[in-house]
Amino acid sequence: MSIRFITDSTTDLSPAIAGRVKVIPMAVHFGDETYLDGVDITIEQFYEKLTTSSVMPTTSQVAPATFADAFREAVEAGDEVVCLTISSTLSGTCQSANIAAAEFPGKVFVVDSRTVIMAAGILVEYGFRLAEQGLSAEQIAQALTQQRDRVKIVAVADTLEYLKRGGRISPTVAFAGGLLNIKPIICVTDGEIKLLNKARGAKQINAMLEKGVEHFGGIDYTMPIMFGYTGTDDELLRRFMEEDAALWAQYRGERTVSIIGSTVGTHVGPGAAAIAFFAK
Repeated sequence: MSIRFITDSTTDLSPAIAGRVKVIPMAVHFGDETYLDGVDITIEQFYEKLTTSSVMPTTSQVAPATFADAFREAVEAGDEVVCLTISSTLSGTCQSANIAAAEFPGKVFVVDSRTVIMAAGILVEYGFRLAEQGLSAEQIAQALTQQRDRVKIVAVADTLEYLKRGGRISPTVAFAGGLLNIKPIICVTDGEIKLLNKARGAKQINAMLEKGVEHFGGIDYTMPIMFGYTGTDDELLRRFMEEDAALWAQYRGERTVSIIGSTVGTHVGPGAAAIAFFAK
């Protein structure tokens, strides 16, 4: 018997584990056009459409039957399942997974990540560590649930435009911010995307990102860390990683970089940079 990890396509996975995780695609909608995330549309194609489309994209939850098919395949092969989903405050996908898991008592264990994208990704990575230590699927699910509130993500957006389009800030604030070259510092807290701070111009960005990390108590360097960016240009992220090299000096793991997926990318637009970590 082995343990299978299953997640939905809003989770950004490190290359080290991506090939070992079953990913269930969510549907991405641009008006009347619908795509299966990662199947019918790549991340690069998503950002191309995001910057050219006049409508804000949306996603729809995975159906219980889709999860049930994946769970059944694993259980019939004699495996146990740990299924980690996007925060239940952002999508009904977690509820769908729980409905499906009820068919497989004692075999399938669902974890509401209470977060998304890279932050969910490092939770899955931590789950693999626990599996290698010999923990059961149930024990892993319990540990991930206990640790999920320590997982934080802090990001800087290149523009206020997409936060305005998503209704998270007013057009007036977006206009004034554009004139002042304000870069919003955002986070995901309690499963919701929130404005944490603002940086005025490029010189303040690194300082504000550091303050964002400090706001959550600093980084636990013994746990997985993941960096990410939106769009197709990682310039802002590279500058952040190079100029704040001292912040990562204690970290001995691989510095994994991922393109941030559609769930958060929709709201921050291209050109953003982020770090996901376990708080001390």
